[in-house]
Amino acid sequence: MVLTYYTVITMIILAYVLGSIPSAVWIGKKYYGIDIREHGSKNAGTTNMLRVLGRRAAAPVFALDFLKGFVAVTIIGLLKYDDNINDMWVINFKIIAVFAAVLGHIFPIFANFRGGKGVATLVGSVTGICPQIALLCFGVWLLVLMMTHFVSLSSMIAGCCFPIFALLTPKVNHSVSFIVFSFVIAILLLITHRKNIERLKAGTESKIYIWKHVDTPKDGVPPTPKDDDDWLKNMK
Repeated sequence: MVLTYYTVITMIILAYVLGSIPSAVWIGKKYYGIDIREHGSKNAGTTNMLRVLGRRAAAPVFALDFLKGFVAVTIIGLLKYDDNINDMWVINFKIIAVFAAVLGHIFPIFANFRGGKGVATLVGSVTGICPQIALLCFGVWLLVLMMTHFVSLSSMIAGCCFPIFALLTPKVNHSVSFIVFSFVIAILLLITHRKNIERLKAGTESKIYIWKHVDTPKDGVPPTPKDDDDWLKNMK
């Protein structure tokens, strides 16, 4: 039993370490010579990379952030082979791993505890628990994005649909902890996007056009904008 506790704690710590991998920061510095946290919205995440440096920079960041969340949760699945842990506790430990991975993304140990909002990592983590729900949420996110071009609004609406899909999915709707988890995530997404909500109300939230090309100067360093609207001018 002691070995079981040790294994669980080690896996949760590993989930945080995986979440702490600052892909946006490292890619920005290595290939573009900038710290993405000093540009655009100052978040180390896919949306800001897309806004500032374009699709070529944003795609690997999303893939890596998604993957680290997925791996963090998938590793926990190995606990099902422990005779001391039943299926219910495996789901509970996966949920803890989700929080650990997302916490690592927001407060990365490898980047002075300055990260992003953790949406891509969250999506990867949820995919590791229930891919059906993740796919449904992604469908909602993509639909809202194509209609409005607001990534923040798309993320919030998809997040609010998360508990609804959880309640309707037989694989997880019997798990009280997962249902509670889904509502907590929806609330946290609204809280972390409160500044975006203010900008949406004021009509100043920037839009993202996925298929637009962002021009980057030859030296690899984008000009510092006065606000997000300057990036929109570059994207149109």
